[in-house]
Amino acid sequence: MEQIHILTRLKRQKQSLVLPLTPNQKLLGMGVLFAISFFGSFCFGRYPVSLSQLVRILASSVLPIEKTWTPAMAAVVFNIRLPRIMLSSMVGCCLSVAGASYQGVFRNPMASPDILGATSGAAFGAALAFLLGASTSVITISSFFFSIITVMIVYYIGKWAPGRSVMNLILAGIMVSSIFTAGTSFIKLVADPNNELPAITYWLMGSFSAAKQYEVITIAGPMLLGLLPLLALRWRINLLTMGDEACRSMGVNPEEVRMIVIIASTVITAASVSVSGMIGWVGLVMPHLCRKIMGNNYTYLMPASMIFGAVFMLLVDNISRNLMATEIPIGILTAFIGAPFFAVLIFRRDSENV
Repeated sequence: MEQIHILTRLKRQKQSLVLPLTPNQKLLGMGVLFAISFFGSFCFGRYPVSLSQLVRILASSVLPIEKTWTPAMAAVVFNIRLPRIMLSSMVGCCLSVAGASYQGVFRNPMASPDILGATSGAAFGAALAFLLGASTSVITISSFFFSIITVMIVYYIGKWAPGRSVMNLILAGIMVSSIFTAGTSFIKLVADPNNELPAITYWLMGSFSAAKQYEVITIAGPMLLGLLPLLALRWRINLLTMGDEACRSMGVNPEEVRMIVIIASTVITAASVSVSGMIGWVGLVMPHLCRKIMGNNYTYLMPASMIFGAVFMLLVDNISRNLMATEIPIGILTAFIGAPFFAVLIFRRDSENV
């Protein structure tokens, strides 16, 4: 009996150490963390830029400030680091929220942005463009186009196949994804081993090293086009997680909502992969981490996934470009960091269910 009282007292002490924050307060804290990560990323790199100089350089674009920095320092901030930091934030945000959306739509915690083959199609499109000797912009367009085409094929196969539509989509995604993966492997087989093959291989590993301002501007439109419906429908995704019957009882058409969410998630996934290459684990791990903090309510889970995805990608990109003399591809780092982190979440979940 005494042991039970001790355990109860320890449990209360543990709970008292955690501040009772509302979801909006948690989102505000996440926003502050993102701001620190965003502006702090400017100070990391082989060309040093102090925080005070960074503030003055950024403020000089809108205010008449006396220049106390070199032209090279301004060029590094505006032409190299700003596009890269913005692009990594946008990609991390989109991949994370796409993963959260797919997990809600399919009611599957293992769902990720590549569940319907979007990334496999993007890889095939990029590899084909490399094989044909296309320019960087054409490679991006080809990757985006084939990513959309892949998911369209998956959707129509899943729609017309007999049986449960959700399961059909998953099975069709596996099938079509394997076909495009085989196509990518064939392109690598016939590609020039001196020029084309290394470029394809490096693109498939993911990187932001070639980020340009025009890429940020160009890709912002499709990303915004996909993010807005997901944010507007996030309370309906809550209903999807409860099943189709619950949706219909609330006057919501589950097939229509599911189609809109899949289209929007595909657009932002395709846009992200087309400019960054193959980056895994972000869309799988970040939503789970946000569930630990925010709970399963998609009203707060979606914006939390956006913020944490951007923060995670910024941190990984900083490691990528500063850890070694040669830049490490992003896809390698996300796998090294994401897989063990996901294992920790699994074990913590199991211990909490005991």
